[in-house]
Amino acid sequence: MTKDKYKNEFATATAQAFREAYPDIFAEVGEAEVFAGDVIYEGLAKPKDPSMGRFAFPVFRYVRLLKEKPPEIAAKVAAATAWANGTSEAVAGFLNARIDPVKQSEGVVSEVLTKGSHYGDSDEGRGLTNLVEYSSPNIAKPFGMGHLRSTIIGNSLRKIYRKLGYDAVGINYPGDWGTQFGKMIVAYRKWGDNTTLTGNAVKNLLTLYVRYHVEAEKDTTLDDQSREAFQQLEAGEAEAVKLWEAFKDISNAEMQRVYDLLGVKFDWVCSESDLNDKMEPAIERMKRAGLTSISQGALVVHLEDEQLPPVLLKKGDGATLYATRDLAGLIYRWGKYPEFNKSLYVVNTAQSDHFKQCLEVIAMLEEAERIPADKRMTSRVKHVDFGWVRFAGKTMSTRGGNTVLLEDVISEATDLARTKIAEKNPDLADAEATSHMIGIGAVIFSQLSVRRTRDVDFRWEEILTFEGETGPYLQYTHARLCSLQRRYGQDVSPDVDFKLLSGDEEQRVIELLADFPRVIADSGEQYEPYFITAHLLRLAGAFNKVYQRKDADGNIDKIISDNAPLTAARMALVKSVQMIINEGLHLLGLKAPKEM
Repeated sequence: MTKDKYKNEFATATAQAFREAYPDIFAEVGEAEVFAGDVIYEGLAKPKDPSMGRFAFPVFRYVRLLKEKPPEIAAKVAAATAWANGTSEAVAGFLNARIDPVKQSEGVVSEVLTKGSHYGDSDEGRGLTNLVEYSSPNIAKPFGMGHLRSTIIGNSLRKIYRKLGYDAVGINYPGDWGTQFGKMIVAYRKWGDNTTLTGNAVKNLLTLYVRYHVEAEKDTTLDDQSREAFQQLEAGEAEAVKLWEAFKDISNAEMQRVYDLLGVKFDWVCSESDLNDKMEPAIERMKRAGLTSISQGALVVHLEDEQLPPVLLKKGDGATLYATRDLAGLIYRWGKYPEFNKSLYVVNTAQSDHFKQCLEVIAMLEEAERIPADKRMTSRVKHVDFGWVRFAGKTMSTRGGNTVLLEDVISEATDLARTKIAEKNPDLADAEATSHMIGIGAVIFSQLSVRRTRDVDFRWEEILTFEGETGPYLQYTHARLCSLQRRYGQDVSPDVDFKLLSGDEEQRVIELLADFPRVIADSGEQYEPYFITAHLLRLAGAFNKVYQRKDADGNIDKIISDNAPLTAARMALVKSVQMIINEGLHLLGLKAPKEM
C-alpha cells in the first residue's frame, strides 16, 4: 500500500507517544493491539474544518483499555509526541496533526518540481501483473456510446496501474462469436448485397441487424434460421465463414480508428473466436472434476449458491455459449499469465450475475481439484461494474435501433468546442487540434466525473462548459497555468523562499499536491478513476482562489509582480499545480492543451 508521507510520519510518532505515555499497558497488551503505527495510520481522518489540522486521530476507542477520559488520553499522548515536520495537538478526544507550513511547502513543491510526471509513481506493483479487460465491443456494429464507459474506465485503470509499478496488461475482448452472428448472416443473405460491405459498411450492418429484430417479431422462423446459420459457422461452412470474416475485418478497422481517436491502447486483443479451441479442454476439465450434468439435453453446472441459476455450457444441439467462452478465457489467462495479481473485467453492471456464475464455477473447480488456497485465481478476479450511459434519460439499445454513435458525439463536441474557442480566443494557433482535445476530453471526462457504479446522464450543456466540474474547465486551468509560465519567461526553480507560501490559500493547494500520490493509489485499490477527477477539480478550485485573491486594497494579488522573491515562490507553486493537472489528465486519458 502506498502511504502518505506526512500521515505515516504522524502515525509513527503517535504510536511511539502512546508507548511512552502508557508504558505499563503497552508492556501488557503489546504493539499489535492498539499501539502499532499501521493501526493509527488507518484510523486517521481529515477534520471537516481544515483550520483544525491536517489529520485527526480519535482516542475514544481506547477509553476502556486506558481507563481514562478521551481528553486526558489525547493530552498525554500529544505531550509525548515528537514529530519533525509538525506538532500534535489535543482537541477534545482527538489528536490533531499540524504540519509545519514551511517544511510542507518545501518538501512537497520541491518533490513535484524534481520528479515532474513521475511524482506519485510507486513500486507497490513491482513484479505483479494486473490484467484489465475493457471495451470489448461486438463486431458488425458501430462503436456506440454504450461501449464508451468500459473503454474509458479500463484505459484509465491501465494507466493508473502502470504508474503504481504493475505490469498492467490492457485486454480487448471483441465479441465476434455466438448466435448473434447467425442473425447477421441471415440478415445479410435476405436483405444485403455486395454494396452493404462497402462505403459506410458498419452502419449498413447495423441497419441489417435492427431490421432482423423487427422482422423476427413477425416471422418466428427467423430465429431458427439464425441458429442454423451459426451452426454452419461453427462447422466451418465456407460461405458462412467468408461472411463472418468480412464482418470482422470491417469492424476491426472501424474500431481501431475510434481507439486512435480516443488515444486508447491495448496490449492484447483476444476475441471470443480465439477461444474456440480452448472451450472443449475447459469443459473436459469440469467433467473430470464431476461438476457437469445433463439437464433437458443441455450440459450444465449446477451451482452451490441456490440464488444463482445453473451455468449452461452447451445447448442440446451442441452450441456453446457466452459463459462457456468466459470460463475458457479465465482458465486460459491464468495459464498465459501464471498467478496474475488481479484480473479485472470492466463490464456493465447488467452482467453481475453472469460473473457471479462464472466465478462460482471456477471456485467449485479449484475446490474439486484441491488446488492450494494461495494458488487459486478466484479471489483475484474482479468484476469492475459500472452504470448505464443515458441520453435524455433513455438507455441505448442496439436492437431497438436507438444507438447513439460515439463518433457522432465526438464530432458534435468538437464542433461546440470550436465555436467556444472562436468566441473566447479567435486568434488561437492550431485551434482545430485544440478543439479536438477539448471535444474528446469533454466526452471522456463526462464518463469519469461520477463514480463508476452510478448512471451517467449525458447533457451537452453541462459537459462543455469552461466552468464547473468538467474536462474543459480542467484543461482551461492547465492552459492558464502554462500561460503564466510563458509570461514569467524564466526557469522555475525549487530554490525559493518557502516562507512566502505559508498563507492559508497556498497551504490548501500544497496539501492537495501532497495528497496526489495517495489519490492515485486509492484509485487503483478501489478501481475508481473518479477519485482522480474529483481531486483535480479540488486542486484547480483551490489554485483559482490563489489566482483570484485580492489584496487589502481590493485589487487582484497578482502571481507575477515586481516582488521577485514572492513571484519566484508563487511560480514554483504554479508549475507544481500545472504538472499535477497534466499528469492527472494523462491518467484519465485526456490531453492537456497549453493554450485555449
